[in-house]
Amino acid sequence: MKTLNQDIKNGTFKPVYLLFGEEAFLVKSYKNRLREAIIGDDTMNLGIFTGKEVDIDQLISLADTMPFFSERRLIIVEDSGLFKKDAGRLPDYLGQMPETTHLIFAESEVDKRSRMYKKVKELGYPAELKTQTERELKKWVLQLLSKEGIRLTEAVMDRFLSAAGTDMNRIRTELDKVISYLGDRKILTAEDVDAVCAPQIEGKIFDMTAALAAKDRKRAMALYFDLKALREPPMRILFLIARQYHQLLQTKELAREGAGREEISSRLKVPVFAAGRLLSQASRYREEELEQAVAACVEADYSVKTGKMSDVLALETLIVGLEKESL
Repeated sequence: MKTLNQDIKNGTFKPVYLLFGEEAFLVKSYKNRLREAIIGDDTMNLGIFTGKEVDIDQLISLADTMPFFSERRLIIVEDSGLFKKDAGRLPDYLGQMPETTHLIFAESEVDKRSRMYKKVKELGYPAELKTQTERELKKWVLQLLSKEGIRLTEAVMDRFLSAAGTDMNRIRTELDKVISYLGDRKILTAEDVDAVCAPQIEGKIFDMTAALAAKDRKRAMALYFDLKALREPPMRILFLIARQYHQLLQTKELAREGAGREEISSRLKVPVFAAGRLLSQASRYREEELEQAVAACVEADYSVKTGKMSDVLALETLIVGLEKESL
């Protein structure tokens, strides 16, 4: 991203850019920022091609056309699949493209062995925009809140990200809701986060297992009925419960070996704040209890797939069984 930011800041642009990766928010954001920096609101010198039926000849013809009363022409190509299939004469053409034309490819699928990828790497810049680290997300959230003069503690930041998750589109949406909710207030509290940010499904599953560990049957069942009200598929709930207990078991084992939050975060590929929550919750279980819970989840899944139980019956039987084990 450093190269993209420098090009935008300096106004010196490469002939061709490729934007791709797990973080769709960043792909869209940099596509728009490059567009603004290269041609601003000039629509006469902007061409957009979308989808996998891109006409290569038409694209090249437009690229060869001199800009109209402007220094630059910009062509944006989105989800073309040209980095996963034969792109015809386009890779060779890129080296002959007029200096006045710039190309931006925004792709969901990219094969780094393809001719197109290698040619973009040779002539321009391929930017792989990955899921951001916890530290990067926190920095980004702080920047957005600082623009509004809003402050928060580290604990409230962790609570916010626990509710919003790591998807930047969702985080941005939740931040907009928080900012609107605060009004003239400039301190964000845990109560504000709880009032505004709807927890992700994964968050409700975490809370359910926490309720089971705390022997709070009423709370656990209330969370289950919340998930039913949201029409979440039973097999997805079962999968998430199984994943949660598996992570708790892994956390318990790693903690026994002396691992801390950072190492658990790295080994389980979860944010550090999530590793901290797993550590806290795992401490309420014995290792044998977690092993039994994981085994019960496997048995429930097997019962559905072999037709012994419906998905709803298997899920509710599992939750009742986990309740009994926690009592």
